[in-house]
Amino acid sequence: MPEKDKINVAVIVGNHPYDVVDFQRAFRSVDNAECYVQHMEQFTSSPKEWRQWYDVVVFYNMHTEIPKDGDWVCGDAKTALEELGETKQGIFILHHAILAYREWELWSEICGIDDRGFGYYVNQTVELNIKDKTHPITAGLSDFTLNDETYTMKNAGEGSHILIAANHPKSMETMAWVRQYKASPVFCYASGHDKATFGNESFRKILKQAIEWLSKGKRGE
Repeated sequence: MPEKDKINVAVIVGNHPYDVVDFQRAFRSVDNAECYVQHMEQFTSSPKEWRQWYDVVVFYNMHTEIPKDGDWVCGDAKTALEELGETKQGIFILHHAILAYREWELWSEICGIDDRGFGYYVNQTVELNIKDKTHPITAGLSDFTLNDETYTMKNAGEGSHILIAANHPKSMETMAWVRQYKASPVFCYASGHDKATFGNESFRKILKQAIEWLSKGKRGE
C-alpha cells in the first residue's frame, strides 16, 4: 500500500517505562497505518497543523502534572492538548494514559471517568468479555484471556459505550469503551502493559480495528 494511502498515526509516549521493542512491533503489525512514535514534548511543541495532520493520536503517556504553556521544550503544551477535539481526528487512550493528568478535568472528560484515582496490580490473568460484537473495533472477536497489569478505579460512566468488560477482583469492570469528545471519536482501552499483551493476537486485532475506526471521520470515509 502506498504511504499516502495509509492511516497516519501519532503514538505519544512519556513519563512511564515500557517495553519499547514489543510495543513498536505491535504498532508495526497494523500494516495499513504509518505509526510515528514520539514523546509528548515532541508532539506538543510541533505546529498545530502538524499535530492535526494525523488521522489518529494514540496516547500512551502517564504525565501527572497538568501541562503548562510557554515551556521552551514542550511549547504551549496545555493549549496543544486543549485543541484536541477541534477536528474529527481520532483519540486513542491506551492503558496507563487513562491514569495521566489525574487532576485535569479535560483528561477526565476525554476518558469519561470523573474520578480517576486508582490501584494497580501486575501479572494478572484476566478473562475479557466482548460486550458488543457488532462494533467495528470488536468485530470478529470472541472472549479471550490476557496476562496484564490491571487497574482498580471507577468505571467509564455516562456517554461511554462499553465494548469489553472484565470480571476480576483486582480490575475495573469496563476495559474498553468508545465515546465522543467534541468533534473527535475516542477509544479508551485499559489493557497494554508489556510483551505478554503486545504479542496477543486479540490485542493486536483490537489495536488495528480501533485505529481503522478512529480514522474514518478524519479521512472522510
